[in-house]
Amino acid sequence: MAEDDKVLNVAVVSAERSLWSGQAKSIVAKTPEGDIGILPSHEPVLALLVESAPLRVEELDGSKLIVAIHGGFFSVAGNEVNVIAEVAEMGEDIDLERAKAALARAQDGGVTDEEMPAVRRAETRIQVAEIAKGITAR
Repeated sequence: MAEDDKVLNVAVVSAERSLWSGQAKSIVAKTPEGDIGILPSHEPVLALLVESAPLRVEELDGSKLIVAIHGGFFSVAGNEVNVIAEVAEMGEDIDLERAKAALARAQDGGVTDEEMPAVRRAETRIQVAEIAKGITAR
């Protein structure tokens, strides 16, 4: 097992449930200012997450975990990382065909400003599902 100061202890939760917790080498999240990568011993951070974006976690064994995040925030204190999302889905749990159908419905007849969040959510779900299923590059 890795030394405690060389790993991140990560928890990913949404309003509905705890999605994942464990130790990781790194995480990458998207904030309004852009992507941020977190490694062990990172400076403390409290940041908002964008409305719809993937969260990437590299586990200690090198495997990759991807989560569709829809709003929320994350904090880093020491080697503790907490991701609190308004809505979140594990990549492998997303029904790709259902996400594609949701995108088609959201885009049907053009997209208004009010419909853009639904389009972004559907696009993020598709991107995350494809990565989790190995359809696109990580």
